[in-house]
Amino acid sequence: MGDFCPVPNRDVHGDFLRQAIELLFKNVVFTTRQDKVLLWRNPEQLREEFDFSLPQTGECQDKLLQIMKNTIKFSVKTGHPYFINQLFSGLDPYGLAGQWLTDALNASVYTYEVAPVFTLMESKIIGEVCKMVGAEWRDGIFCPGGSFGNGTAINLARFWKFPDVKKKGNANMSNLVILTSEECHYSIYKFAAFLGIGEDSVHPLKTDNVGQIVPHDLENQIIEIIARGLVPFMVVATLGTTVRGAFDPVSEIASICKKYQTWLHVDAAWGGGLLFSQKHRAKLNGIEEADSIVINPHKLLAVPQQCSMLLVKDPKILHSCHSRGAEYLFQKDKYYDSSYDVGDKYLQCGRKCDVFKFWLMWKAKGSSGFANHINTLMTMAEYFEEQVNNRPDFFLVSKRQYVNVCFWYLPRYLRGKLNISDYHKQLQKVAPQIKSVMVNHGSVMLNYQPLKTLPNFFRFVSQNSALTTKDVDYILDHIAEIGDVLFP
Repeated sequence: MGDFCPVPNRDVHGDFLRQAIELLFKNVVFTTRQDKVLLWRNPEQLREEFDFSLPQTGECQDKLLQIMKNTIKFSVKTGHPYFINQLFSGLDPYGLAGQWLTDALNASVYTYEVAPVFTLMESKIIGEVCKMVGAEWRDGIFCPGGSFGNGTAINLARFWKFPDVKKKGNANMSNLVILTSEECHYSIYKFAAFLGIGEDSVHPLKTDNVGQIVPHDLENQIIEIIARGLVPFMVVATLGTTVRGAFDPVSEIASICKKYQTWLHVDAAWGGGLLFSQKHRAKLNGIEEADSIVINPHKLLAVPQQCSMLLVKDPKILHSCHSRGAEYLFQKDKYYDSSYDVGDKYLQCGRKCDVFKFWLMWKAKGSSGFANHINTLMTMAEYFEEQVNNRPDFFLVSKRQYVNVCFWYLPRYLRGKLNISDYHKQLQKVAPQIKSVMVNHGSVMLNYQPLKTLPNFFRFVSQNSALTTKDVDYILDHIAEIGDVLFP
């Protein structure tokens, strides 16, 4: 096939692209409750059924369309109402349209000259969200996910404490310590290792019975760490932990950080979207006292993957820490004001335009639309929690703080027992077996996990505000039906 030039030709590609879009419309975009969340195949089966081969010569367009159909056929439909497996779901039409536009333009956002609209748009979005956090907030960047944002914050905190690290590295800094919740996101450990600080230098802080950091334990640990000659340069608090949706007491933590001259980073990847809801904004109290914050609009606000922001209070630190001044990109004698070339404050060079889909959704819905979306999600989570409490075959793991509802399905022989978690061995097997049946049926994708000493439990999370009370009833009824068969 001689079709090797990376340029669309209406005569050659017009029908192919129209059919591809129609395929997406029919099989992905307009998913209904009657469709399966996925058609499950184990890895060995999928290798047999799907053509993963890479040919020497190109395939015809009909074959390519069939490959697209099969890709959809065997993929998870994350826009399905019953995909509640991760901290993202739904398929926003405005966000999708925004993503299609930026993919078609194929912009890389590092200089104004190659991305003029998106450069100004990023500045506007970052400025608006900063104002929502607090009057002192000034700057930020878009990141390829919250993990990268957390890692960048660690890098900033280290630079803030020891500016020489940019030039001289970690050679004389083997005594750095990060303190964070024992229920923090695992990216803190990953990036501590990546940056040469080391996983062992991340000290976990005890959490209470709903998953929050205990400030008294934080201060005690800082005092002990300093007494050992170590440097507690950073504390990471979480607003919306991954499993339980816990909100750490940021104001109390901030006071301790100021006392001991420690950088405070807030991982609000999951909870930060509450900035848009006057009704629930109080859960973020103290967030303005941090030094850096990660917020993922692709989580609570349902912006399509990926859309993540790292915000900072110091308007100079991103550039000071990251800039390199590459002359082939950031020339000083440009034909416009080069201060608009923001790329040098990023660790990335080329990067996708993640701002437009968020901006277009905000334009379409308004701030009030995001607020209504959030308030609906919180109401539905409240209903889910009520149903768990009202049904004898379910048991709440800990009191709900957010849209996360963590619960056990109880086999008949465990119902009415006083200390459910004492039956660790029996409960550990329940959720995985029920999930296996649901996934094989393609009916529901609902995550489960253990936590500390607690055996496996289900975690309901949804960012799809189209979910109804009937959907909640169906999900719980479905789990109970499967459980009653598996554990008679």
